[in-house]
Amino acid sequence: GAMFLSIGVLYDRMHTRQIADYGGVVHRMPAFTAFAVLMAMANCGLPATSGFVGEFMVILAAVDYDFVIGVLAATALILGATYSLWMVKRVFFGTINNVHVEVLKDLNAREYFMMTVLTICVIGMGVYPKPFTDIIHPAVINLLQHVAVSKL
Repeated sequence: GAMFLSIGVLYDRMHTRQIADYGGVVHRMPAFTAFAVLMAMANCGLPATSGFVGEFMVILAAVDYDFVIGVLAATALILGATYSLWMVKRVFFGTINNVHVEVLKDLNAREYFMMTVLTICVIGMGVYPKPFTDIIHPAVINLLQHVAVSKL
Protein backbone atom coordinates (compact mmCIF):
# COMPACT_ATOMS: atom_id res chain seq x y z
CA GLY A 1 0.00 0.00 0.00
CA ALA A 2 2.81 2.39 0.81
CA MET A 3 4.37 1.85 -2.60
CA PHE A 4 1.05 2.71 -4.27
CA LEU A 5 0.78 5.80 -2.06
CA SER A 6 4.30 6.82 -3.11
CA ILE A 7 3.42 6.43 -6.77
CA GLY A 8 0.22 8.38 -6.16
CA VAL A 9 2.09 11.25 -4.52
CA LEU A 10 4.47 11.52 -7.48
CA TYR A 11 1.68 11.12 -10.03
CA ASP A 12 -0.41 13.80 -8.30
CA ARG A 13 2.44 16.26 -8.70
CA MET A 14 3.79 15.27 -12.13
CA HIS A 15 0.85 13.52 -13.91
CA THR A 16 3.16 10.90 -15.40
CA ARG A 17 4.21 7.39 -14.45
CA GLN A 18 7.18 7.21 -16.81
CA ILE A 19 10.44 6.60 -14.93
CA ALA A 20 12.34 8.61 -17.57
CA ASP A 21 10.32 11.74 -16.64
CA TYR A 22 11.81 11.80 -13.15
CA GLY A 23 15.32 12.03 -11.77
CA GLY A 24 16.75 13.93 -8.82
CA VAL A 25 13.51 13.94 -6.84
CA VAL A 26 15.56 13.76 -3.62
CA HIS A 27 16.74 17.35 -4.21
CA ARG A 28 13.18 18.69 -4.05
CA MET A 29 11.40 16.09 -1.89
CA PRO A 30 13.86 14.74 0.72
CA ALA A 31 11.27 13.56 3.28
CA PHE A 32 9.22 11.83 0.61
CA THR A 33 12.33 10.20 -0.83
CA ALA A 34 13.26 8.78 2.58
CA PHE A 35 9.83 7.17 2.93
CA ALA A 36 9.69 5.96 -0.67
CA VAL A 37 13.18 4.43 -0.56
CA LEU A 38 12.35 2.64 2.70
CA MET A 39 9.20 1.23 1.09
CA ALA A 40 11.15 0.16 -1.99
CA MET A 41 13.68 -1.60 0.25
CA ALA A 42 10.82 -3.31 2.11
CA ASN A 43 9.54 -4.41 -1.29
CA CYS A 44 12.99 -5.90 -1.93
CA GLY A 45 12.81 -7.90 1.30
CA LEU A 46 15.05 -5.79 3.56
CA PRO A 47 15.35 -7.44 7.00
CA ALA A 48 13.16 -5.92 9.75
CA THR A 49 10.48 -4.98 7.22
CA SER A 50 7.25 -6.71 6.32
CA GLY A 51 8.63 -7.60 2.89
CA PHE A 52 11.37 -9.69 4.46
CA VAL A 53 8.87 -11.76 6.44
CA GLY A 54 6.82 -12.55 3.35
CA GLU A 55 9.80 -13.29 1.11
CA PHE A 56 11.47 -15.45 3.76
CA MET A 57 8.33 -17.51 4.33
CA VAL A 58 7.79 -18.01 0.59
CA ILE A 59 11.39 -19.09 -0.04
CA LEU A 60 11.36 -21.44 2.97
CA ALA A 61 8.16 -23.07 1.76
CA ALA A 62 9.46 -23.32 -1.79
CA VAL A 63 12.72 -24.96 -0.66
CA ASP A 64 10.75 -27.30 1.59
CA TYR A 65 8.66 -28.37 -1.41
CA ASP A 66 11.51 -28.61 -3.93
CA PHE A 67 15.01 -27.16 -3.87
CA VAL A 68 14.93 -26.15 -7.54
CA ILE A 69 11.67 -24.26 -7.03
CA GLY A 70 13.27 -22.59 -4.02
CA VAL A 71 16.21 -21.49 -6.15
CA LEU A 72 13.80 -20.13 -8.77
CA ALA A 73 11.88 -18.24 -6.07
CA ALA A 74 15.13 -16.75 -4.74
CA THR A 75 16.13 -15.79 -8.28
CA ALA A 76 12.80 -14.02 -8.76
CA LEU A 77 13.42 -12.16 -5.49
CA ILE A 78 16.84 -11.04 -6.71
CA LEU A 79 15.47 -9.91 -10.07
CA GLY A 80 12.67 -7.98 -8.37
CA ALA A 81 15.11 -6.30 -6.00
CA THR A 82 17.35 -5.40 -8.94
CA TYR A 83 14.46 -3.72 -10.73
CA SER A 84 13.40 -1.86 -7.57
CA LEU A 85 16.92 -0.56 -6.96
CA TRP A 86 17.23 0.50 -10.60
CA MET A 87 13.91 2.36 -10.32
CA VAL A 88 14.96 4.06 -7.07
CA LYS A 89 18.23 5.20 -8.63
CA ARG A 90 16.54 6.62 -11.75
CA VAL A 91 13.59 8.29 -10.02
CA PHE A 92 15.06 9.65 -6.81
CA PHE A 93 18.79 10.12 -7.23
CA GLY A 94 21.09 11.77 -9.75
CA THR A 95 20.65 15.15 -11.31
CA ILE A 96 17.35 16.84 -12.00
CA ASN A 97 16.71 16.33 -15.70
CA ASN A 98 13.15 17.62 -15.98
CA VAL A 99 11.91 21.17 -15.36
CA HIS A 100 8.77 19.77 -13.72
CA VAL A 101 10.90 18.07 -11.05
CA GLU A 102 12.42 21.48 -10.24
CA VAL A 103 9.09 22.75 -8.88
CA LEU A 104 8.04 19.70 -6.85
CA LYS A 105 6.92 20.31 -3.27
CA ASP A 106 7.68 17.87 -0.46
CA LEU A 107 5.01 16.02 1.53
CA ASN A 108 2.15 17.97 3.06
CA ALA A 109 0.98 17.15 6.60
CA ARG A 110 -1.65 14.61 5.48
CA GLU A 111 0.79 12.72 3.25
CA TYR A 112 3.48 12.82 5.92
CA PHE A 113 1.07 11.38 8.48
CA MET A 114 -0.03 8.55 6.17
CA MET A 115 3.55 7.65 5.22
CA THR A 116 4.52 7.65 8.91
CA VAL A 117 1.66 5.31 9.81
CA LEU A 118 2.52 2.96 6.95
CA THR A 119 6.20 3.03 7.90
CA ILE A 120 5.34 2.05 11.47
CA CYS A 121 3.21 -0.80 10.13
CA VAL A 122 5.92 -2.02 7.74
CA ILE A 123 8.63 -1.98 10.40
CA GLY A 124 6.31 -3.31 13.11
CA MET A 125 5.32 -6.28 11.00
CA GLY A 126 8.94 -6.89 10.08
CA VAL A 127 10.16 -6.83 13.68
CA TYR A 128 7.27 -8.75 15.25
CA PRO A 129 5.18 -10.65 12.63
CA LYS A 130 3.62 -13.16 15.07
CA PRO A 131 0.24 -11.38 15.48
CA PHE A 132 -0.20 -11.31 11.70
CA THR A 133 0.87 -14.90 11.14
CA ASP A 134 -1.41 -16.04 13.97
CA ILE A 135 -4.36 -14.38 12.25
CA ILE A 136 -3.71 -15.96 8.84
CA HIS A 137 -2.68 -19.40 10.15
CA PRO A 138 -6.22 -20.88 10.42
CA ALA A 139 -7.09 -19.69 6.91
CA VAL A 140 -3.89 -21.22 5.51
CA ILE A 141 -4.59 -24.55 7.23
CA ASN A 142 -8.13 -24.52 5.83
CA LEU A 143 -6.85 -23.75 2.34
CA LEU A 144 -4.28 -26.57 2.50
CA GLN A 145 -6.97 -29.03 3.61
CA HIS A 146 -9.22 -27.88 0.79
CA VAL A 147 -6.47 -28.21 -1.83
CA ALA A 148 -5.46 -31.65 -0.53
CA VAL A 149 -8.90 -33.09 -1.29
CA SER A 150 -9.01 -34.75 -4.70
CA LYS A 151 -11.43 -33.20 -7.13
CA LEU A 152 -11.83 -36.45 -9.11
